[in-house]
Amino acid sequence: MSLRPDLREHAGIYLRGLMMGACDIVPGVSGGTIALITGIYERLVGAIGSVDPASAKDLVKGDFGSLRADLEKIDLPFLVVLIAGIGTAFILMSGVILSLLANHAVETYSFFLGLILASAAVIFLEIRSPGAATLAYLAAGTGAGYLLGGLGHFDFGHSLPVLFLTGMAALCAMVLPGISGAYITLVLNQYEFMLAALRTLSLPEILAYAAGGVAGLLLFTRALKYLLATYHGTMLALLTGLMLGSARMLWEKGAAAGDMVTGGWVFFLAGLVVVGAVEYAKRRYQAMLP
Repeated sequence: MSLRPDLREHAGIYLRGLMMGACDIVPGVSGGTIALITGIYERLVGAIGSVDPASAKDLVKGDFGSLRADLEKIDLPFLVVLIAGIGTAFILMSGVILSLLANHAVETYSFFLGLILASAAVIFLEIRSPGAATLAYLAAGTGAGYLLGGLGHFDFGHSLPVLFLTGMAALCAMVLPGISGAYITLVLNQYEFMLAALRTLSLPEILAYAAGGVAGLLLFTRALKYLLATYHGTMLALLTGLMLGSARMLWEKGAAAGDMVTGGWVFFLAGLVVVGAVEYAKRRYQAMLP
């Protein structure tokens, strides 16, 4: 007895959500890339793009007719099932990564470092004809990233407003090519705290982070897409530099736990290989498109 077509479709979407969530929780691999490889990227972008911030006004006014009409424009079942898969992966993976960070810090940070440096290289290779201006923006981004990587030395606390702003920055990264929201969370020194919140299902912290993410997507997605479309090479050079510079934090965190060279080089190479494999799969998928 086979599943009904709608159940099969939802099961497939849920599995894709699991894969996206498993990658999104690891700094360096973008869940958006997994969405592209598995063939749901355009549907995902279209569903997010259909969300109208004005719907909140309809809800506040009690205009449920207009709210219902707005919801009908959104691919809501798709988003709900996909988010359920992503959330499940977050909960399942959070304890694993916390254990790795506690017991195998050098190996874990070395792996993350390989992921980030390989991702930065992949982004830079998207620039078709880099010139002197591109290198200048790369240098500027690297300098800014180096300063940003130093934020890990400061304790901003884990208040709900801080988590809200972190979520806003991290989920905005979803619309950028190859940028991992988990890495933004790590750079802002909230990564391990949010992993613990997920593991214990601490709802105030999770909801604050998620609310910031939703706000970031609604407020900044169009602006980021415009910048990428209008200043493509400049934006990619800046992004590459930010990732290269902020990788300082990964090295320093790993070095504080042990010898990153002798103890972590195998895991660093493994990180490079993982990103290379994902990029290869993405290019194979794109080559098969008509």
